[in-house]
Amino acid sequence: MIGTGLDFEKPILELERKIEELKKFSSSEKLDIGLEIKKLEEKLAAVKKEVFENLTSWQRVQIARHPKRPYTMDYINLMMTDFLELHGDRRFSDDKAIICGFAKLDNEKIAVIGHQKGRDTKENLLRNFGSAHPEGYRKALRVMELAARADCPVLCFIDTPGAYPGIGAEERGQAEAIAYNLQELFMLKTPIIAIVIGEGGSGGALGIGIGDKIAILENSYYSVISPEGCAAILWKDRKKAPEAACVLKLTADELLKLGVIDEIIKEPLGGAHRNHEETAKNIKAAVKRYLAELKAIPGDKLIEQRYAKFRKMGVYSE
Repeated sequence: MIGTGLDFEKPILELERKIEELKKFSSSEKLDIGLEIKKLEEKLAAVKKEVFENLTSWQRVQIARHPKRPYTMDYINLMMTDFLELHGDRRFSDDKAIICGFAKLDNEKIAVIGHQKGRDTKENLLRNFGSAHPEGYRKALRVMELAARADCPVLCFIDTPGAYPGIGAEERGQAEAIAYNLQELFMLKTPIIAIVIGEGGSGGALGIGIGDKIAILENSYYSVISPEGCAAILWKDRKKAPEAACVLKLTADELLKLGVIDEIIKEPLGGAHRNHEETAKNIKAAVKRYLAELKAIPGDKLIEQRYAKFRKMGVYSE
């Protein structure tokens, strides 16, 4: 079923509808209109290439937020086996905006941490739209420390508009929970891989984002603030979000140039939401490469390299 899509996808969706209608008509009327269908498919491929090779920063943000984009649980199901989810931070509750557990990546035991959004209103409310409370970050750290004791690498999937800013979260120490995670992740003696699969919003992303390897899907973004939040602060107008997305340098290409990430993982043409399986395959291949490299490095050396990696980020003058 072809959906409504994003505004810039409309020419593509219109052609896809026409092709679908012609195929149904050909089948029901038993007519040979293969040539017409082929011409439309060639036109569709050309339009797709033109649109998706010239996306603006704001358009990539929109793709990163696409409701059909694969989430953490989708990748766990597509890439891994024997997933065992762990719950709770042993202090307050179980935050369902962050999923934690252990699984097998082929024959490799791995700890998996990731933000999880919902597919409908009910699930989004359950998952708090992927915005974690402090107990979510404390749960994540508990599982990562358990992984380190078991000599098990950690894979983090980042996909959040930001940490939850509500009063309850602040009362329970939201900022402290994220800051403590940053401190402890730098000292974890096991390989950590972080991949931005959708939105990488502010401290909410950083709370599970300290890694030896940091990658980002082609149409994801990683930023100190959402474009809307930036626009509200700088221009007092959230409608300026497209301009904010441009100046924030939040797209994969820009992040690679700035040295914030190590690699861009390719998505299928049109975005990850158009082919979950291919996207998962690309991520899995990258993760296996990273693991082969990182597992050969002793824990103390990993910590040194991780620290140096983040110290090199940014530009300053004295």
